[in-house]
Amino acid sequence: MRVGIVRGHVTLSLAEPALIGTTLVVLEPVTMENLRAKNGLAGGKALVAVDALGAATGQMVAFTEGGEAANPFWPNQVPVDAYCTLIVDSITTGGS
Repeated sequence: MRVGIVRGHVTLSLAEPALIGTTLVVLEPVTMENLRAKNGLAGGKALVAVDALGAATGQMVAFTEGGEAANPFWPNQVPVDAYCTLIVDSITTGGS
């Protein structure tokens, strides 16, 4: 699981039938350096994830990737590579 900042939402003109009705967001993963610095920056390579939580632009979320991202849709097979698992309220790091 990683954390990222929602940078926007995706609208599809044509969608995979299994994704109809889902919300897709653009996430920018937060690097550990930026997390420790608490500077509000992300710094990672952006990706698209399914969001069933209703995260707003600018909110920090945790997300899973790979095969685990499709688990919420089980037993259906859905072509998903990233899924928002929670909206972050606060994070404490071990670094200063």
